[in-house]
Amino acid sequence: MNKTVCPECRKATEVVVDHAAGDMVCAECGLVLEQHSVDESSEWRTFSDSTSSDPVRVGGPSNPLLTDGGLSTIISKPNGAQGDFMSSLGRWQNRGSNPDRSLIIAFRSIGTMADRLGLVSTIKDRANEIYKKVEDLKSIRGRSQDAILAACLYIACRQEDKPRTFKEICSVANGASKKEIGRATKFIVKQLEEDMGVSMEMGTIHAGDFLRRFCSHLNMENNEVRAATETVKKSEMLDIRKSPISVAAAAIYMISQLNEKEKKALKDISRVAGVAEVTIRNSYKDLYPHAAKLIPDWFLKEVNLKNLPAP
Repeated sequence: MNKTVCPECRKATEVVVDHAAGDMVCAECGLVLEQHSVDESSEWRTFSDSTSSDPVRVGGPSNPLLTDGGLSTIISKPNGAQGDFMSSLGRWQNRGSNPDRSLIIAFRSIGTMADRLGLVSTIKDRANEIYKKVEDLKSIRGRSQDAILAACLYIACRQEDKPRTFKEICSVANGASKKEIGRATKFIVKQLEEDMGVSMEMGTIHAGDFLRRFCSHLNMENNEVRAATETVKKSEMLDIRKSPISVAAAAIYMISQLNEKEKKALKDISRVAGVAEVTIRNSYKDLYPHAAKLIPDWFLKEVNLKNLPAP
């Protein structure tokens, strides 16, 4: 959805694109702003005369991180009388040395992990750049490849202000443990800082960066998500020296305990956030004395603060 000014609402509003009808509709009043717009997305029709159902008619995008820019030709085996000859050419091509073979495999693995986490292409590209820099230093030999790739993706998320927890990265890291990814992250940062001669910018982590995802996994109501978000923002004004992830988990626990119908268990919050229960309790202990100030007034009108359990 994109923001634009609706002539009917006379204010900036979200625009919903109906790809089936080709219409752009105002999300506030439903006014059709544009009709029969051209769909610029990919068309998946096959124009081949052969039995192949592959609809791709062009090559992949160029990749400046590869030696040939990713524009090399791959010989495949076609159907027809010359199949044996073309197959031979394909075998000879595979036998030849490809300096980018390891990079292509690494980039494909990073892309798979990023897709499983729902990350945007800018984060994928940043992770590919980080891996290419580390690979050029020839310092990752003997280390776990899965951990290195996962660490590159973790750093890229941090630098693009879309941080993910080690647990989330670990869930798609092909067997690499949280400890291995953590060690690989420190190793990569140290190597790149020594190479560049300056400290590496990793971005600042805020509790709000994780809160909405945690709430979504816990199936919390919209008003609870909104209250937890405002609670976390207010907690930044306090001198709470806890990790942002544990603060977010503690804020979720605080808000959920005020719901008399469905209170979230501490073990469920711990599982989703990837933080130990005792760590969440310690963060909750720091937030509890300031509950009346942290919890928004509009939410306090709907609940009874006396129902909040003591730490």
